[in-house]
Amino acid sequence: MKMIVGLGNPGSKYANTKHNIGFMALDEYAKQQNLAFNKSKFEAVYTEAFIGTEKVLLVKPQTFMNDSGRAVRPLMDYFNVALEDLVVIYDDLDLPLGKIRLRQKGSAGGHNGIKSLIQHLGTANFNRIRIGIDRPYASQTVVNHVLSGFPKEQQEDVLFSIKDSVAAIEYWVNGHNFLDTMNQYNKK
Repeated sequence: MKMIVGLGNPGSKYANTKHNIGFMALDEYAKQQNLAFNKSKFEAVYTEAFIGTEKVLLVKPQTFMNDSGRAVRPLMDYFNVALEDLVVIYDDLDLPLGKIRLRQKGSAGGHNGIKSLIQHLGTANFNRIRIGIDRPYASQTVVNHVLSGFPKEQQEDVLFSIKDSVAAIEYWVNGHNFLDTMNQYNKK
């Protein structure tokens, strides 16, 4: 079983903010698979399905970003998901808009959702898809930047990065290990 977690904040207030691009990518993948987030457990909404021959859980923690690990760890335990079968999708200030980067491990890099996951999982060694949201403007705080929406002129880049993230998920779910997936999608 594979578990794909999109990070974001619950509620319509945050729906289209930069911090919620992990939710956006997961929503797009669910839409392509004709799945709905119709189940909830351990402070998360999720859906499960067989995609090809693989059982897959798509998970959106509802704990707010800074406490994402509180929802993810109990779900992993409940469904007996191995660490190598977890992928987390989230926003990254250090990547340009429209770019994605896949990694198998690393620090939180100042991302509070990833800090929470590292704390609850007891390791920084888990698969990630980082989606670039750019750095804030000089006059803008990080908090205001991540909690603001994408301007109209950036929508094409946003859709491109979501499309790439979904393609990487699809590639991984369909039998490629994460290292192969990294080699395929980090080239772009």
